[in-house]
Amino acid sequence: MEEGKVVLYPGVGVGHLVPMVELAKLFVRNGISVTIVMIDQPDKTGSDLLASISSSNPSISFHVLPPVPIPSNFSFVDIMLTASRLQHPNLVSFLATLSSVRAIVLDFFCTDVIAVANQLQIPVYIFFPSPAVGVSTALYYPTFYSSTTISLKDMRDDPLNFPGSLTILASDMPDTMLERDSSTNQNFLYHFKRLQTADGMLVNTFEWFETKAVNAIKDGLCVPDGSTPPIYCIGPIVSKGSCKEGQERHACLTWLDKQPKQSVVFLCFGSLGSFSLEQLKEIAIGLENSSHRFLWAVRDPTNIFEEPNLDLLLPKGFLDRTKDRGLVVKSWAPQVEVLQHDAIGGFVTHCGWNSILEAITAGVPMVCWPLYAEQRMNRRYLVEELKVAGSIEGYGNELVHANAVDTKICWLMESNDAKELRNRIAVVKDKAKDAVMEGGSSWQAFWDLTSSLKQNEQRVQRQKKQKGMQKTSYGIHEMKTGSLRSQNYI
Repeated sequence: MEEGKVVLYPGVGVGHLVPMVELAKLFVRNGISVTIVMIDQPDKTGSDLLASISSSNPSISFHVLPPVPIPSNFSFVDIMLTASRLQHPNLVSFLATLSSVRAIVLDFFCTDVIAVANQLQIPVYIFFPSPAVGVSTALYYPTFYSSTTISLKDMRDDPLNFPGSLTILASDMPDTMLERDSSTNQNFLYHFKRLQTADGMLVNTFEWFETKAVNAIKDGLCVPDGSTPPIYCIGPIVSKGSCKEGQERHACLTWLDKQPKQSVVFLCFGSLGSFSLEQLKEIAIGLENSSHRFLWAVRDPTNIFEEPNLDLLLPKGFLDRTKDRGLVVKSWAPQVEVLQHDAIGGFVTHCGWNSILEAITAGVPMVCWPLYAEQRMNRRYLVEELKVAGSIEGYGNELVHANAVDTKICWLMESNDAKELRNRIAVVKDKAKDAVMEGGSSWQAFWDLTSSLKQNEQRVQRQKKQKGMQKTSYGIHEMKTGSLRSQNYI
């Protein structure tokens, strides 16, 4: 009988594809073949990424679904939330071509596919490339929504006492959810209600790191009137970096080689993070006034996908005046390799979850500058609960002034508080490493997941036998336990 594969179904955009690829690598390392089904046609960045992944991971295959018409008035967020619904016929047609599927793992914006998976009797799991506290919030949000008639935008500084989280404010929630009756918020609500119908939830975190949120989910507190699927904390799943043997290193890494240990502050704000021209100038002035070494990835605010003209974006003479202690790179820097470099002493980040995990596993303290999505919630957790980060003052204002940038960079690189921060994050780094080693909590969770897939397969086969149908090969038939039991999780 042919051994089945796991089908991964990421949401729209490279930002959702990258963590799903890391999950695919985890399955492959443990002897399970994977197909990644993509909703949207990849742009140049996505195409280059697919080519790189395919060449280095032959066990990962890709299938891009045909394009479907998208209403012209849809925002990017609306497309993210509805694209999987429009692709149902194409997905069903593709799945019919596969002789054996163990499970479908969905991005949490693709819960529409749960109905398709149920129809085909394929186990379905939701993957969250986000913290467990985000999962607990998503699970509880339908209950919260039904308990009030007020929009979050009208609560602003009111505390939201969601199970499993420290007290967050209404203003910490994503901007796209602040208007109660908006189509975007209704789409979020639609997906969140369906989470509890999955066979399980995979979360890119580790239990020690988010004990309170994980326990609230496991205890059913987030779905008081229903059932909660099993949660598998299988992280941190972090990229090993993009530099392969024989490839030329990025110039910024060569520059870092010449800098003293822990002397450089790294500023990078994700694949979609950008600032206004005025804000870029304020950051530049703050960096210059701080007198500290820096590495800064800058995007063009008018088009984040185009290479920026630094001479036009930054203050006149800034690059020349700071060339002996600073380096500005255009658009992109190899973040994983940078954070793991000995010269990095601090990280100014937008608080995207992947960036947070990359900083934690590298043991680098952070300053949070949240920009969009759930990043304000992540900031509050890092700063107030874990105390492994500080916040840039005025991050919620239209403009953060240069003196705030200067002050916080000096705090990060010089203060006694930052030294304590560094000590705390070193502990978190060790705990993260322990979680993914053999016998660790995340290693065990992944083992439990694969065992659950086998049990689901046996259940499906019993049901089909009872209906007089021919047995299928969905599920795991023979686990290659040697490959999982004999080596580290990642």
